[in-house]
Amino acid sequence: MSAPAPHPFDEATRVSAGDSRWRGHTSPDYWAFIGPFGGMTAATILRALLQHPQRSGDPLALTVNYCAPIAEGPFDLDVRLIRVNRSSQHWCVELSQDGGEVATLATAVFAERRPSWSHQLAQPPPAVPFDEIRPYPGTQATWLRQYDIRFIEGYPEFRERAQAAPSAYSKWWIGDRRPRRIDMLSLTAMSDAFFARIFHARQELVPSGTVSLTTYFHISAEELAAEGITRLLAAADASSFHRSYADHSGELYSPSGRLLATTTQIAYFKA
Repeated sequence: MSAPAPHPFDEATRVSAGDSRWRGHTSPDYWAFIGPFGGMTAATILRALLQHPQRSGDPLALTVNYCAPIAEGPFDLDVRLIRVNRSSQHWCVELSQDGGEVATLATAVFAERRPSWSHQLAQPPPAVPFDEIRPYPGTQATWLRQYDIRFIEGYPEFRERAQAAPSAYSKWWIGDRRPRRIDMLSLTAMSDAFFARIFHARQELVPSGTVSLTTYFHISAEELAAEGITRLLAAADASSFHRSYADHSGELYSPSGRLLATTTQIAYFKA
């Protein structure tokens, strides 16, 4: 019996170690309108860190600054360990192509998560069961075709004439279209899978892109593996749209109600 084909997500985030730099390659399966899906770039950077021989502990925070467009093809990852403390590590990763300027700049914190007092204040929002909602149809962006997204609230009704909506809030179930158990890498990618808040606020597609994305992880890799889940309940909202930039905050929960990650970002828009 032949082994199953690798999952498209694992193929897209594949990296290889070199003498001084790691190497990756963009994937046509996770392409947005003018470049790779930002969540895939973040997940690829995290994979390089997870596979680094000096890495210790679990991801605690990852910030990715998208400095310039990434072209289709190979790219280099300059991975550097900046500081090691007793229970944490601080990393910096620069993504560049063809020896050019940095296109993406990331920082990450890894930490040894020791047993302690625990208390989850955030609670998952009410949700219609996954199986009772129709999947969101695919679009021209190939990365969206890789996900099974089911809107519970805030379904985007794109119109020819912009009309401001009363809210930029949305809530959905999300999982890989070809089921894959969620790990730290896919959790990272899904933290950027929310539609731009400007799409919801104006109910139309306008030029938009993430400038800076931060994901905070509230679970260890071992605990996430024990959850054994293939989909997440996620919600996102915005606070302000002003002079071409908008914020964005989101929460990602396991079906059991456990908070897995929170995310914030700032994005530009033209409207």
